[in-house]
This record gives sequence, C-alpha cells and structure tokens, in this order.
Amino acid sequence: MAVDDGARTVTVTPGRAAQELELGRDEFRLAVQLGLVRTVSAGESGRRRVERAELDRLRSAPDFPAGLRDRVHAIGTAEAAALLEISPERFTRLARTGHVSPVRFSLNRYRAVVWTYLAEDVATLGRACPALLSGRLPAELRERLAAHEDLRPRNWRARRLGVLLRATDDPWAQAAAMASMLDPVQVAEVVDDPYERAHLDRLRPPEPPGTPVRAPARDIAERLARADDPDEILWHRLSLALALDEARSRRPAPHPGDAGPLREGEEPPGARVPVRVRRQPVLTAAPSLPPGRSGPPARSAPPPVSTPPGPFLVPAARLAGIEPPPSRTAARAGLLARLRRRRAGGGGRVGGRKRPMSWP
Repeated sequence: MAVDDGARTVTVTPGRAAQELELGRDEFRLAVQLGLVRTVSAGESGRRRVERAELDRLRSAPDFPAGLRDRVHAIGTAEAAALLEISPERFTRLARTGHVSPVRFSLNRYRAVVWTYLAEDVATLGRACPALLSGRLPAELRERLAAHEDLRPRNWRARRLGVLLRATDDPWAQAAAMASMLDPVQVAEVVDDPYERAHLDRLRPPEPPGTPVRAPARDIAERLARADDPDEILWHRLSLALALDEARSRRPAPHPGDAGPLREGEEPPGARVPVRVRRQPVLTAAPSLPPGRSGPPARSAPPPVSTPPGPFLVPAARLAGIEPPPSRTAARAGLLARLRRRRAGGGGRVGGRKRPMSWP
C-alpha cells in the first residue's frame, strides 16, 4: 500500500486489489481492460495501481462480489454454445457473422486461434436474437459464411481500440492507439513527418495480454492485431488523420532543436566549444651527403613553432578532424557506465526505451 503525499490518496497494488475484489488474476486484468476497475498511474515506472476509494466503490455495490465476477466471466466456444443450448458449430457461425464480439484470444499448441467471449454478451445474444438459435440461418448469413467472412478479429480490434481510447485523454496517445491498428507502411503514408511517427511509436500501447513470445505464434498474433480488411484500413486511416489534426492543434510533436528561436547573432548550443589544438612541428628534409662520404646524415633541428597562448574557439563541425577517435577501451568503459546509469534509474520497458504513457 502506498500513500500520495500530495492528495493523501491511498493506492494498492493490482495483486492486493484483485484479492480484495475476490477476483482471479485474469479476471482482474479483464476488469481493468473493460473499464470496470479504474486504475491510476504509479509514477514514471509505468505501473498502475488502484485507489482505495475505487475499491470501496466496488465493494459497496449491492451485488458484490457475484455481480462483478459475472461481468468479467469469460467463456470459450463450447461453454457459449452450452449456454445458448445450440451446437458449437452454430455458435461459431454466429460469431463469424458479428453477432457477438470476442473479448480476447489465445493460441493453442497447434497455433490455432482460440477466441474467448464474455458470458454476459453471449446471454444478451440469446435474448436479442432468439430466432437465430434454431432453424435455418437466413440467406444473407449463409452467403456471408460461404464467402468465408469472419468478423471476429475485426470486432476484437474494435473493442480493444475502444478500451485504449478510454484509457487516456492525451490526443497524441489516442492517435498512437489508432496507429497501432495499422501496418507501419500505412502509418507512414498518413504521417509524413518522421518525428511525428517517432513520437507515436514512443506512445504506442503495449501488446495485448497473452501475446506469444516465439516467432511463429507471435507473427499470427501481430497479424490479428492489425487491420486487414480494406474498409477497416480506410476507416483507421481517416481516424488517424483526424486524430493527428486534433493533436497538432493542442501541441506539436517534439522535434530536434525545440528550445526556441535564436536571437540575432546568437549561435546554437554546441556550435563552438573551447578546444586546445596541438600544432605538429614541421620536419625539414635532411641534407644530402657529399660524394664519397658515408655515414648517417646529421639531422637538422626543426624550426621553433609558436604555440597559441591559450584555448581558442573552433567550430563544432571541424572537431571530427581534430580530436583523435576514442580508444576501444574508453568506448567500452563509456558504454558500461551508460548501462549502469540506465539500470540504476529503474523503470522503462523491455528494449531500453522508457514509455512515457502508461496503458492499462
């Protein structure tokens, strides 16, 4: 448990919150993703915590804890079909035609996609469309199924995007959530500025929970997380363009040299630095020996070299030709020092890049 001295707000860890809400780990994570449990940022580490007031609000509900547990109860295809008293094949057809949206997915040992649904959504389907539970499906649905239509990935992406957009009020973070639904080539076509693309990449939301680590299964998960239908791609491109206009109107993306315009006669920082230049003596050629005389020639002393009285300014563009490159030992020592400072700073996500936006 932690206490914010500024607002005197008591927060608890997700594990402690799940225990007090009588939820399992997956159920609590799903409750956070659906917005049923509100979390707050826990500083620059990117971790989220739950306020004590939020726990009190949920625990004071008249149907606690059964009501909260029912709202995050996720089931598979077999359980959903049993709940509706239909065959699993018929429920799969209804899900493929978009009558119920999956809440998450996973890959089994054969790399087949296993979709999971909210039991509450499945029960709502049974109450709203009882005619689809028995008899022959309408001709329109049969034609769509014959064309191999499958709206489950698209509906899952739409639900995930809604969760990400509700998690933040920052316009640039919302634009980054929309950009995460598109292929990088599509994002580059919409966002011309490379610095804006880099800013969106820094704010990119994390991968969905349960994303595989190994390459073959990871490729399948990445394809499911990105739009593949032409209409869906066009929709996300237009949404990203509108979100960028809104974000730019609030504040521009960070660019190099954003310290402000220079005054007249002022040079940018680092343009000139004091460097002492060591003048090399000029060597003269040794005189030739007279005929018939052997032995090493006498070396003539080099002429005196005048050394400047002190350090003087040299343009930064010429420094590369003056200072010798660092040795390999010095470069290795500098790299180790940077790694130690980065590790001592703590936080950050895997890959060495610190995420400025904390997502649920």
